[in-house]
Amino acid sequence: MNPLSILIGSTPVGPLGSGVGGGVELTLHNLVLGLSARGHGVEVMAPEGSLHLGERTHQVRGALQPGGHLAKRDEPICIPPNSVLANMWALARERQSRYDVIINLAYDWLPFYLSSNFKVPVAHLVSMASITNAMDEVINECIMSAPMSVAMHSRAQADTFALGSQVRIVGSGVALERYDFVSESDVSESDVSGGEKVGYLGFIGRISPEKGILDLFAAASATGRRVKAWGLMQDQSCWDEAGRAYPQAHVTYEGFLPTDELQSQIGGCSAILMTSKWVEAFGNVALEAMACGVPVIAYDRGGPSEVVIHGKTGFLVAPDDVEGLARAVARINEISRDECRRHVDQHYSTAVFSQRVETWLHEVVRVSRGIGIASKSGQKTLPI
Repeated sequence: MNPLSILIGSTPVGPLGSGVGGGVELTLHNLVLGLSARGHGVEVMAPEGSLHLGERTHQVRGALQPGGHLAKRDEPICIPPNSVLANMWALARERQSRYDVIINLAYDWLPFYLSSNFKVPVAHLVSMASITNAMDEVINECIMSAPMSVAMHSRAQADTFALGSQVRIVGSGVALERYDFVSESDVSESDVSGGEKVGYLGFIGRISPEKGILDLFAAASATGRRVKAWGLMQDQSCWDEAGRAYPQAHVTYEGFLPTDELQSQIGGCSAILMTSKWVEAFGNVALEAMACGVPVIAYDRGGPSEVVIHGKTGFLVAPDDVEGLARAVARINEISRDECRRHVDQHYSTAVFSQRVETWLHEVVRVSRGIGIASKSGQKTLPI
């Protein structure tokens, strides 16, 4: 396929590297790595203070956008004065003639609303499931007006939208070379279960109510196992509340770590717990864990239900069933850590993910131009 010149618009909720953007930050990083490796020119626009990615990172000033993950269904659209989101997309419109396609990773109303006014196609990779009526409406309008322009990470995510059956599913991926495979869990900081030493469990994600922090503490209490939690502390109150509800639970907060440091820690886990109370669009942390050889125990809800292969790379448990989590923890030695790594390598590597996205982007460009695909080099390809 012909190389494309691509501009990626990051999430406007925080600088890249801050952790505020959650899985979007990891997705963006892996898209840049994968698409660049496939010969495409990739530039990024992100809030000021972001890490440098791609051929160029356009650092954009302005007020950060409020996160939408806790919004109510009827929440109105909010754009602060001197919005970094508005400034990013003003920059994109100003520079659009330099690119073949622009990728929007922001789960925000403005990029979807503006995309029909761009001369180059805007491809939207939606990062969350349905949350508000306003976002549902603008996403569905975009699907109707620009076929192929909207993609999502999982079928479970897409099914939360009225027109989700019409979007492209591209999954996700991680750069396997950044994750060390660990063949056995670490029992140096072990608990004792049934007279046998057992390793600690792990949790990776924002410390926020929708991530199921209360259930995490409940599972630690039910299993008697130590749990280490890594992630951005967004809501101290929900962490404190869980600790008061389950004072006997041995859960320690290990802080927010960059990928290289995080992977060196999670490889020692016996398993990673995913206790989300909402529909995760995908669940990149499951890939990070399995890349290190660590099985995943997740509620059978949202993206993780498509990522975790029950009985092969971990276990899926009925949503909100803490006792089910405990039963799955007791069976974790049935899972092959080699198989966890192999599953990510075959289906969710950066190379596999970027190839799926590349195919989608070429189709977006083809549809926008009617026939053929031309790159900025001026060369022409045949229709796909």
